[in-house]
Amino acid sequence: MNLKPYPEYKDSGVEWIGKIPSEWEITTGKIKFKVLGGYAFPSNEFTDKGISLIRIGDITNDTINLDNMKKLPDYYALTKKEFLVNENDILIAMTGATIGKIGQVPEIEEPLLLNQRIGKIETENSNYYKYIFKSDFIQSQIKLIAEGSAQENISSEQIENFKVVNPNENTKNKIVSFLDKKTSEIDLTIEKDTRLIELLKEKRTALINHVVTKGLDPTAEMKDSGVEWIGEIPEDWEVRKIKSFSVVRRGASPRPIDDPKYFDENGEYSWVRISDVTVSSKYLYNTTEKLSVLGKSFSVPLEPGELFISIAGSVGKPIMTKIKCCIHDGFVYFQDLKLDPEYLYYVFIGGQAFQGLGKLGTQLNLNTETIGNIKIPHPSEELQSEITQFLDRKTSEINVTIEKIQDKINLLEEYKKSLIHHVVTGKVDVREVAV
Repeated sequence: MNLKPYPEYKDSGVEWIGKIPSEWEITTGKIKFKVLGGYAFPSNEFTDKGISLIRIGDITNDTINLDNMKKLPDYYALTKKEFLVNENDILIAMTGATIGKIGQVPEIEEPLLLNQRIGKIETENSNYYKYIFKSDFIQSQIKLIAEGSAQENISSEQIENFKVVNPNENTKNKIVSFLDKKTSEIDLTIEKDTRLIELLKEKRTALINHVVTKGLDPTAEMKDSGVEWIGEIPEDWEVRKIKSFSVVRRGASPRPIDDPKYFDENGEYSWVRISDVTVSSKYLYNTTEKLSVLGKSFSVPLEPGELFISIAGSVGKPIMTKIKCCIHDGFVYFQDLKLDPEYLYYVFIGGQAFQGLGKLGTQLNLNTETIGNIKIPHPSEELQSEITQFLDRKTSEINVTIEKIQDKINLLEEYKKSLIHHVVTGKVDVREVAV
């Protein structure tokens, strides 16, 4: 898209904004809008019916997620009516990891209540200021203030004191029309690509579950396994409980875990936290901390090539370690495993082995006994190796495709941010662009 600049510019006097069109002005935010904070509604009054409450986690993807919202008794609509929000209201997260995140209330049948840690931006042109608050020059100021705070938060007063750009109303409306169209086009592409990634992940999971239960020979004679999630297996396979291949044991932690004597940045064994596993894929290559010799003595050391699985946090996630590490009691491991750990990894990562034990994630109920009693298909040692090599190759191909699509999504998100910034600061003129 070839967009032209405005005919003339002047210095805005604001570092975050730079030059602006000569007919535009810079004002303090409070001249154009007001920010009202939410209220600390009591969680012990949450109910199944009543008026819905917007919490900070409901601000997602430039909108408000209306699914699974908490509810409060209807009388709050009268006693706390100053904290009601309506369709098209702009909300901003004012604390925590999502600080600065913007959401505009979509079409709703009745008003919603606004919880604490969220600000409502009251203005005559909410559609225009939605883009102002998404722009880099506002987000950069929010980030700077947040990083300078003991806790990441920003106040209504600080937001109202931001400097903002103000063209005339006709130009504002032209900007909104242009950005509504262009960002919608970008968002539609992102939505399609995101769905494609979901489909590829589903394909990857289906492939894993098929191969670990049916093998690689489509002509093999089959028999009923007697286990629902497994279904039929090749005639020469067995079904056995995991505990027949290994003693399932739990990790251990030095106590108190925050005592510095248990840690040493030059230690031989890395200390594995749930977060280290969450951000890793099949293999664990590094962690953020290492244990001292004393710390290791109170934990469970694992050597490279061993498999362990989380039973807290990202419950049910298996991982293979490529380093010497120690695991705490939020993990279980397989002592003297008489099974290819790579094959067992694929059995677990498919998720079907956990059927009947809860949903993958925080609701899955796992311990050494439940894992030990899971029945799994058992092919020959040679075939276990063939299966893992096949799945390594095929899942790698799918993963590369997913990464390419994700890179495209990231570029589109960056382009959208850049486009909004350039348009609302007047770096490009969209007044004559057909929409």
